[in-house]
Amino acid sequence: MNQAEFFERLTRQKMIASVKEPKYLEKAAEAKVGAVVLSTGNIGVIKRYVDFFKSHDVPVFLHLERIGGISYDREGVAFVAHYVKPDGIVTTRNTLIKLAKKEKLLTIQRLFLVDSDALKSGLLSVKETQPDAVELMPALLPEFIAEYAQELKGTPIIAGGLIRKREQMETALQYGAAAVSVGSYSLWKECLADVSMPVV
Repeated sequence: MNQAEFFERLTRQKMIASVKEPKYLEKAAEAKVGAVVLSTGNIGVIKRYVDFFKSHDVPVFLHLERIGGISYDREGVAFVAHYVKPDGIVTTRNTLIKLAKKEKLLTIQRLFLVDSDALKSGLLSVKETQPDAVELMPALLPEFIAEYAQELKGTPIIAGGLIRKREQMETALQYGAAAVSVGSYSLWKECLADVSMPVV
């Protein structure tokens, strides 16, 4: 999947399923989501998980720091790209974004908005690494979603973390998020295609 195809799918589906336990793999594959992010598994099983989602035509990203046994270096990223073959990765690390881009993987850079310094350093980081999308956490800070969307025109913003109900997803989308990343499988069945955006 290329960048344009990923963006187009996000525009339609507006939700990413964050899978943190193997028992939810099938539920995520059955949901109408834009993609899945795997935050579970290890070097021994992760290719099987990725192949499972590919067989269901669901784009799949690996949260590299959560996959056991894969090193966070050039060889580790090359192994992921050429053997595991996900569509892309999610990471907080600038170096992994750069390595993944060299391997032609899609990249989502995750940022935690803990204070104003994190807000500024996050923007600088993203402008340096140029990921395909940015995930802001937590999702419950709509004014900062709007600020990032304004600063990073053309880079989709994904809002993730602490989402527990539909209204929170709608607010994030209305403030400029292209999609929401949700770990609660009960929310994966929600259709967000009709949510208008943005209000700011």
